[in-house]
Amino acid sequence: MKPIGRALAMNRRQHLIGMAGGLFMGALPSTAWAEDAGAENTGPDAPLRDLASAKGILFGSAINAGNASPMSDAGYRAIVTRECAVLVPENEMKVYVIGGDAQHPNFAPADRIAKFARGHHMKLRGHTLLWNHPKYIAPALAEQVRATGPEKWLRAYIARVAGHFGDQIYSWDVVNETIDPKTGEMRDTVFTQTLGFDALRIAYDAAREHAPHAQRVYNDFMSWEMGNETHRAGVLRLLERFRREKVPVDALGIQSHLGNDGSHSRAQRAEWQRFLDAVVAMGYRLLITEFDINDREMPRDIAKRDAQAAAVARDYLDRMFAYPQLDQFLCWGLWDKHSWLQGFAPRPDGAEQRPLPYDDDLHPKPLRTAIADALRAAPVRKGIA
Repeated sequence: MKPIGRALAMNRRQHLIGMAGGLFMGALPSTAWAEDAGAENTGPDAPLRDLASAKGILFGSAINAGNASPMSDAGYRAIVTRECAVLVPENEMKVYVIGGDAQHPNFAPADRIAKFARGHHMKLRGHTLLWNHPKYIAPALAEQVRATGPEKWLRAYIARVAGHFGDQIYSWDVVNETIDPKTGEMRDTVFTQTLGFDALRIAYDAAREHAPHAQRVYNDFMSWEMGNETHRAGVLRLLERFRREKVPVDALGIQSHLGNDGSHSRAQRAEWQRFLDAVVAMGYRLLITEFDINDREMPRDIAKRDAQAAAVARDYLDRMFAYPQLDQFLCWGLWDKHSWLQGFAPRPDGAEQRPLPYDDDLHPKPLRTAIADALRAAPVRKGIA
């Protein structure tokens, strides 16, 4: 960044810090969101949390508490406290952070986020109790699970984690990404090898027992784009089985990591709508849990790329917000600089990805405008009970 850019960024940060210390820090009481929609600011400069709340939608973002956490930047903290009514830890509640040792669980990183949420009158989502994916179950943990017994280990782990956070978490991603997108079947893990489908039933039963107040969500990344047909079909079969076997699942979390080119045919859109129609017909609520836009295949030119990403977002969100069952919308971060996509899906031309509402200098982008406009256009729905 050139010196003048640094100065402008510092001025921006100082301005935001001042706003956070005055108008926005504690501007809404802890119970104020959808039920107090009449009091929200919905003007041109309205926070996204207020635009969402006016429509009965809870808006928020993922954050992380690592050594290089964006939360160490005061300007970003000000944006988060202004824009968000809910936070979700990006990794800090996953088993590879908390660990499987019942005597020495590592809750400290997640506790920092929980404390921040409480201090800024935000709600807290839990992510995730069972990431049923072999890639994220370390061999040492798998051996511990086998030695303990999968059902005993899983029930004890969920009791420990859900019990630790208690009533602060209003919604849990109980199971995450258990469907293999290539086959449409459940992933083969240390849990399903022994328990099969009952591994998922046990997870939801334990969540109901130890977090009875919390919404119980199945979260996955199936998308509306070509190549996701098998994944969508597998998720739909799983949701049907949950209902058929009376597994206590309340909602489908749709991650919404949108793809690259932004071109979606009428047939693709119709297929996505049929999928969503089938989900809500079974009585499930809907959540957008991890929204961002992978711009890997979009133009290098920033103005063109930002415009294309904004158009993709507006099209997608308009279609999603048309469902009154959708009452939560979380971005997977707000700041381009710290997006997981920078390392996970780098652009072939070497340019930085721009997947989130605020750029590297914490300036709002056309994507933020598209999100705000989609929220303004959304029909009003009843907020979460």
